[in-house]
Amino acid sequence: MAIYLGGETKEAAVKPKLDELTPRQIVEELDKYVVGQKDAKRAVAVALRNRVRRHRLPAEIAQDVLPKNILMIGSTGVGKTEIARRLARLADSPFIKIEASKFTEVGYVGRDVESMIRELTDVAIDMTKQAAYESVKAQAEANAEEMILDILLPPTALHYQTQPDADDAIGDPPQNRTREKLRDQFRRGELDDRMIEMETQDRSPATIDFVGGQGMEEMGVNLKDMFGNIFPSKTVRRKLRVADARSYLIREQQENLIDMEQVTRSAIDRTQNAGIIFLDEIDKVAGRESGGNPDVSREGVQRDLLPIVEGTNVNTRYGMVSTEHILFIAAGAFHVAKPSDLIPELQGRFPIRVELEALTVDDLKRILTQPKNSLIKQYQELLSTEGIKLDFTDDAISKLAEMTAELNRSTENIGARRLHTLLEKLLEEISFLGGELDEKTQSITSEYVEAKLSSLIKDQDLRQYIL
Repeated sequence: MAIYLGGETKEAAVKPKLDELTPRQIVEELDKYVVGQKDAKRAVAVALRNRVRRHRLPAEIAQDVLPKNILMIGSTGVGKTEIARRLARLADSPFIKIEASKFTEVGYVGRDVESMIRELTDVAIDMTKQAAYESVKAQAEANAEEMILDILLPPTALHYQTQPDADDAIGDPPQNRTREKLRDQFRRGELDDRMIEMETQDRSPATIDFVGGQGMEEMGVNLKDMFGNIFPSKTVRRKLRVADARSYLIREQQENLIDMEQVTRSAIDRTQNAGIIFLDEIDKVAGRESGGNPDVSREGVQRDLLPIVEGTNVNTRYGMVSTEHILFIAAGAFHVAKPSDLIPELQGRFPIRVELEALTVDDLKRILTQPKNSLIKQYQELLSTEGIKLDFTDDAISKLAEMTAELNRSTENIGARRLHTLLEKLLEEISFLGGELDEKTQSITSEYVEAKLSSLIKDQDLRQYIL
C-alpha cells in the first residue's frame, strides 16, 4: 500500500503549526503525498507528537525522555524515504538522508560516522540563518533603498541657498524633492536598468590550497572562521544594474543585521532537539564478523553508530552537539539480512519497528493520480508550458499500473520508481516534439500505452537494459 511518486510542487501558503497537529492530523498531512503505509505513518506521527509533548514537560523530566527511534522494513520504492522527508518538512526540522553503506566504502577508512551530525548541523545553520534573514528583510530592504539613493543622488555636505522659493519656505529643500522623485521611480522599477558604481566584497575563491583540507573539515575545523579576522576581506568597485545592486545590498544588510552567534546557538539547539536523520540501507551493514569475510567492517560500522544513536557529544565547527534527542529513522529492505542480524545493542536503540507493505496494482493507480505532486500531474504541467494538453484515460492509468506490477514481479522489484521509467518511455515522443505538435490535445489511452510499451514488456532481453 504504497508511496508517493514524483518531485516537488509548491507547498500550501499557510503551513500548519506542529504544536497544533495531533497524530491523526499528521497522518492526514502525510496522506497528501504518500499513498498507503498506514502503520509507518502512525509510527512517525506518534514520534513527532512526542517531541511536542516532551517540550511541554519540566526540564528535569524532559531531559530523560528519549526519542523512540524507528526501524522501517520494506523493499525499495515503497515510501520509506518519502515518509521521513515529508515528516521533516512538516516539523520544519533539520533533516538529512544518509546511506549506512557509505561508511563501509574503501575498507571503512574514508568516512567518519560523526560526519552525519556535522552535516545535520550545517542544515540547521542554513535553516536558522534563512529564518533570521526573513525576520530582518524589511529593514534590509529599507537600508538598501537608502544606500542606492545615496549613490544616485549623493548627499551634499553644504547647501548654498540664495533665495528660498515657496516650497523651500515650508521646509522642503530641492534636494529632498529630487530624492523623493528618485525613490518613487526606484520603487516602480523604472531605474532597474541604470548602471551604478559601488563597493562590493571581493568573493573570489582563495588561492591557497590546504593539503588534507577535507579531513580538517570533517574534524569540524573551518579555516575561514579561523583566519577570517586575521585577513580582512577586500573590497572592489564594480558597475552593477540598480536591480542587481539592490539584491546584493539586501543580502549584505541581512548579514549585517543578524546576530550570527545567536543564529548558531539556535541552530545547535534545533539540531539537538528537532533534528531527524534518515539512515538508509541499514541492512547493508547488518551482520557479524566472521573469518575470511571481506565485509568485516560491517560490525565495526554498527559499533561506531551505536554511541551516536545512544547519545554522545560530537564536535562540529559550531561547537559541541549532543545527539541524545535526535530522532533516527533507519530503513532497509532486509531481503538477505534480518533485523536480528544487527548487533543487539543497536537493535535495542530502534524500539519501534514497522514493516511497509508491497505495492498492489490499486496502489500504483492511486500513486499516478492521488498525491498533490503525482507524476501524471507533473507531466501535464510540464507540457502545458508549450500549449500541450495531456489527457490520461482511466483505462490507460490502469494499464500502466498493471504493466508496472508485472515488471516488478518479473524483474527487479523497485516499487513505484518503475513508474518513472515507464512514463518517460511512454511520453518520449510527445516530450521530444513538444510545441511542434499540430494536435495540442494529446489523449493517452490504453491502446496508446499498449502500442508504446508492449514490445518492451514482452522482450525479456531488451527490458533488462531499458526498464
